[in-house]
Amino acid sequence: MSRKGLLRWGGRLTTALTVAGLGLVLLPYFWMLSSSVKTGSEVFDLPIKWLPEAAQWGNYPDALSRGKFPTYFFNSAVVAFAVMAGNLVFCSMAGYGLSKFRFPWREACFRLILSTMMLPIEIILVPTFLVAREFGLVNNYGGLIVPLAVDAFGIFLMRQYIKDLPDSLIEAARLDGCGEFGIFWRIILPNCKPALGALALLTFRDNWDQFLWPLIVASKDTLKTFPLGLAQMEGIDSAAYHEIMAAAVVGMIPTALVFLLFQRAFVRGIALSGLKE
Repeated sequence: MSRKGLLRWGGRLTTALTVAGLGLVLLPYFWMLSSSVKTGSEVFDLPIKWLPEAAQWGNYPDALSRGKFPTYFFNSAVVAFAVMAGNLVFCSMAGYGLSKFRFPWREACFRLILSTMMLPIEIILVPTFLVAREFGLVNNYGGLIVPLAVDAFGIFLMRQYIKDLPDSLIEAARLDGCGEFGIFWRIILPNCKPALGALALLTFRDNWDQFLWPLIVASKDTLKTFPLGLAQMEGIDSAAYHEIMAAAVVGMIPTALVFLLFQRAFVRGIALSGLKE
């Protein structure tokens, strides 16, 4: 077989494997969407019925009426947006300092920050809770937001991107009399939109789906987030998976909208930030 034929078959094989992989990734989402409009008995039918006999759109209002889902939804939105804003500000400031300022032990500080990414959340959960309790951050929005307002991965992402910005821009701004905060606000941030978009998307997704930390730090029902409300719903009626799936679909919508908003910046930010040292 000629080289062109091999390349053609190789391309077809790659396409087929990509489509198969995409199908495997999307299959659970399709099952969730399908189950959200099934009856309770259809969810447990074997063999699996991928499509309902008749769509039960009433599952959505029934599911959202089972608990305080408007409150849970609001709490998740407040926490996710606040943590996202904190990470955008603090991670970009730390990335700027670690990439453009020269000070003793700079590389050691950066590597120490990176080393925290190797620690599982289960290891730092108890110490973080004890510190939060000492500062009065239990059962309030501060406890849900402050401990997550800066992240080692966000610092790494911003540092890698800012590192490649020309030093001449910063020097020219200093010669014009611009202060360090002005340089950060007027020069650094406007040139970091792809990395900021990627960080915003990743941070929002992680904190919208955050389960373990809110479970530990917030015991009041008025402070529970959407994932906690969803888990609580399963505890009340474990047979109502059709309604649980309906609530899960609603909870997926904000993340999907944020992804659609930041997807271009996400792709550019990851491609330009995370591959260079």
